[in-house]
Amino acid sequence: MEQRKHWWNGKWGRLARRDVFLRTDADQWHVEQRAGGAEGISRFYEYDSEDEAYETIRSLLSGPENWRELSARPSLD
Repeated sequence: MEQRKHWWNGKWGRLARRDVFLRTDADQWHVEQRAGGAEGISRFYEYDSEDEAYETIRSLLSGPENWRELSARPSLD
């Protein structure tokens, strides 16, 4: 699985931090919405197209948060 994009809400701490990841594996696109940092709770979404995945990401990033795009890190898989 290859991580393509990572967004962060710019807040530190287990209660405030939020992350959204875009990953791809073959022809499948995966979106992870994480609350609480690395040890937080995640929701996962799977899509057959990049456009569908970005539609969900746009929805997740909307609102009052000040989202920042971070550079994607290489996959360890």
